[in-house]
Amino acid sequence: MNKRQFLAAASLAAATPFATAASHGKRKGPTLLTISGAIKQHNRGPLDPALDQMMHKQKVAFDAAYCFDYDALATMPTQTITPTLEYDSKVHRLSGPALLDILGSLGADLRPDTTVYLRAIDGYTVAPTVADLGRYRFILATHIDGQPLGLGGLGPLWGVYDADRIPELAAKPLNERFALCPWGIYHIEIKAA
Repeated sequence: MNKRQFLAAASLAAATPFATAASHGKRKGPTLLTISGAIKQHNRGPLDPALDQMMHKQKVAFDAAYCFDYDALATMPTQTITPTLEYDSKVHRLSGPALLDILGSLGADLRPDTTVYLRAIDGYTVAPTVADLGRYRFILATHIDGQPLGLGGLGPLWGVYDADRIPELAAKPLNERFALCPWGIYHIEIKAA
């Protein structure tokens, strides 16, 4: 799949509201999230340098992974948070599954010192630990103010927390609260310590 095809597929998926929940493991739509590393469940084989161009160019490598489409993410219980966002200094309602719930559903290594690499479409990558994900109560936001997050904005997937409710982050200037929150996430890698 070339970059143009990927962006078209991701845009279509982001614009499509959640439909009937897909069974865990079967994809009906395009893959929005690939998770690799220390997980027990897989539904795809190794990275293909020819067809997985963005991952290949960003030096992602794996022998097996698990892919989620929008419907599969919709089967997960949804959390809602209401942080003040740095982009417009307004409170917004963000919703999506808890990141630890997604990882747990795959049998991921969830020891506190396990590192979770969250990689965005633009290559921005952060590496919180499982302990960080729990302490900050990260969600993988799929919606903002009741609307799907779109590609080209903050979506279609955004790893984010409610910085207003975390004292150590709420004390920081607004533009410094979300350094661990990449928008446009498409790949997560789990690395056990």
